[in-house]
Amino acid sequence: MRLAVVSDIHANLVAFEAVLSDMPPVDGYLCAGDVVGYGPWPAECVDRVRELGAPTVMGNHDRAVATETGFGFNSMADAGVRYASEHCSAGQIEWLRSLPDDRVEHDGRVKVVHGHPDDPDRYTYPGLFKPALLDQEDVLIMGHTHVQAHEVFDEGIVMNPGSVGQPRDEDPRAAYSILDLDAMTVDERRVEYDIDAVVEAVDEADLPAKIGKRLRKGR
Repeated sequence: MRLAVVSDIHANLVAFEAVLSDMPPVDGYLCAGDVVGYGPWPAECVDRVRELGAPTVMGNHDRAVATETGFGFNSMADAGVRYASEHCSAGQIEWLRSLPDDRVEHDGRVKVVHGHPDDPDRYTYPGLFKPALLDQEDVLIMGHTHVQAHEVFDEGIVMNPGSVGQPRDEDPRAAYSILDLDAMTVDERRVEYDIDAVVEAVDEADLPAKIGKRLRKGR
């Protein structure tokens, strides 16, 4: 059982398509949230995730769009939320609204959250990966930090596939991971994509320029 794990797509369709093109054959998909926010293709990224049939949890940007509620975001994040709210259809926003904070998949073996099992908005960086985060599941998947990492413990795996659309680990390439549930291994993968095209699209959408320019440094 090989699963493609993605997170923090953040409305970056160019990066997401590059990731999907790079993927080896898999048996399924999982998404750890924040399909929308920041980037200029929120509607298209929602549709793409739905087409894949990927079980998905709600990220904080997804929630902000779905509930029309501010979360004290900075100006870039706030602009992305407003843009997504204006460019997603009622059906797409309803899908975002329907997403749970956590979900357990594959006969209870895999738990997916956005930030932390106890708090969907808590940042859980690699130094905080501990066996105690695991409950009954074999694998805990988190997103939110935009930092790709995983740890294998006797009790199971704690992992973050990294961010597809807004990496912040100083590697500008789009990130995703392949989880092998039979071998209990994680293959962390990075993919080059056309960042200049995203920068141009950000400008054309009249979103803050830094949303695009920061992609070149992956932070």
